[in-house]
Amino acid sequence: MTTAVETPGAARPQGARGLIDALEIDTRLLAMAAALVVIWVGLDLLTGGIFLTARNLWNLSVQTSVVGIMATGMVLVIVARHIDLSVGSVLGFVGMAMAVLQVEILPIGTSWNWLLSLVLGLVLGAAIGAFQGWWVAYRAVPAFIVTLGGLLIFRGLAWWITEGRTVAPMDPNFQLLGGGLDGSIGEFWSWVVGVLFIAAVVIKAFRTRQRRNRYNFPVRPLWAEALVLVVSVAVIVGFVQVMNSYYRPRTQIPQGIPIPVLILIVVAVGMSALTKVTKFGRYVFAIGGNPEAAELGGINVRKVTVMIFVMMGVLSAIAGAIQTARLNAGLNSTGSLLELSVIAAAVIGGTSLSGGVGTIAGAILGALIMQSLQSGMILLNISTPMQPVVIGLVLISAVWLDTVYQRRRR
Repeated sequence: MTTAVETPGAARPQGARGLIDALEIDTRLLAMAAALVVIWVGLDLLTGGIFLTARNLWNLSVQTSVVGIMATGMVLVIVARHIDLSVGSVLGFVGMAMAVLQVEILPIGTSWNWLLSLVLGLVLGAAIGAFQGWWVAYRAVPAFIVTLGGLLIFRGLAWWITEGRTVAPMDPNFQLLGGGLDGSIGEFWSWVVGVLFIAAVVIKAFRTRQRRNRYNFPVRPLWAEALVLVVSVAVIVGFVQVMNSYYRPRTQIPQGIPIPVLILIVVAVGMSALTKVTKFGRYVFAIGGNPEAAELGGINVRKVTVMIFVMMGVLSAIAGAIQTARLNAGLNSTGSLLELSVIAAAVIGGTSLSGGVGTIAGAILGALIMQSLQSGMILLNISTPMQPVVIGLVLISAVWLDTVYQRRRR
């Protein structure tokens, strides 16, 4: 029988540094969470208490879903030392393609119309990703150039396939993907989802501790384990409560968790599992750390690179479906400049532009920070032309902070 080995000095942490070490908290994630709290409190004060209302937080969660979904894929792209500037245009093009399929090509009024258009849209997103990945991996064209070309190509195609027309309306079932009045799961099912996540957090903590005990690895002290669990459960309960505190107009019926947010949660969990427990995830980080060594180690770098871009294309298609459903129309301008927010979310979330470093959780937090700033600027009546200026400044600051952090690590 093995005995758990606790981290030396963890039972009595010395100061903040000792507490963080005992809790095994990622300092970057902790700093981002603290920054998010400061931003929320500041915006709430500046907007006279409007920002932290249940209504605004519910809308903020829906807005974050589109950027967050694509940011999870952007993490892998940047970790592998590439970049994808085309995600906003791919979102717009695929969203428009799904709208055209649904409204003008597939039989209207059938129960499977919206579903088939969604599936075909995801296939189109994967094909676009494979096309761009092939140029990067097998023709050695820098990803910056390929995806810059993709930004122009797919934005033009979004206009070309309809000659600038707006295509609407979408199927009522398809509209649910965008949230809205009916696009949420209600109070009861929201609590069911919350309980399931709490159970998953507890089981994961128990199994992780059990596995460390089995191999005689250091484990958190019990007080630290309990504190992490309490905070995690509190966050889940608080999130569900906020989602249920927003009622449908002129009723007392809670909206619950929006469907786009559920999609984001599923994507985030799936991408986290992909990066942590699969060979593919390990290969991506190995390539980002040292591409030459990864090649010599037997990793098919070209194949993995193509798969990264295919995944990015599929995630852009999912985000395109959500955005099109939310607008209830295919618009030529959908997704314009969204690549800035996606890249900024990944970088703010701790993904290093030098490659090899990044987390899915950090990208979600980064997306939440970006959308919080966007929402706050709207509530503060900051002019539309100035909003990209703020986003650009935030992106530059994030890259600068990453450079400073990487320099200090050396």
